[in-house]
Amino acid sequence: MKYQERGVSVIGFLFVAVILAGAGVLAAQVLPTLVEFQAITKAANKAADGSTVVEVRSIFDKAASIDNITSISGKDLTVSKEGSKTVVAFAYTREIHMAGPAYLLLKYDGQSK
Repeated sequence: MKYQERGVSVIGFLFVAVILAGAGVLAAQVLPTLVEFQAITKAANKAADGSTVVEVRSIFDKAASIDNITSISGKDLTVSKEGSKTVVAFAYTREIHMAGPAYLLLKYDGQSK
């Protein structure tokens, strides 16, 4: 009787390994931008407690220096009022160099609660 061999070939294994390694490198570069986005959202929520635009931007800048936020500063915020509530909105982009002329562009935007 002949037995049929089963398993993954070396070429198949290398192909899957290269794909997984590329995905891992991409995830390692995107993860810090997601963490920074969460820190910016937290700082915007703190800054919404301010009563004037100058105060809101100052609160945000202080929180940004503590959380090491470099993508955006207080002057980049859009401050508005909705009823009696202060709303702090922000939008920014991050570019991640992939290889050669290829970049990954991430667009982030959000606002305080």
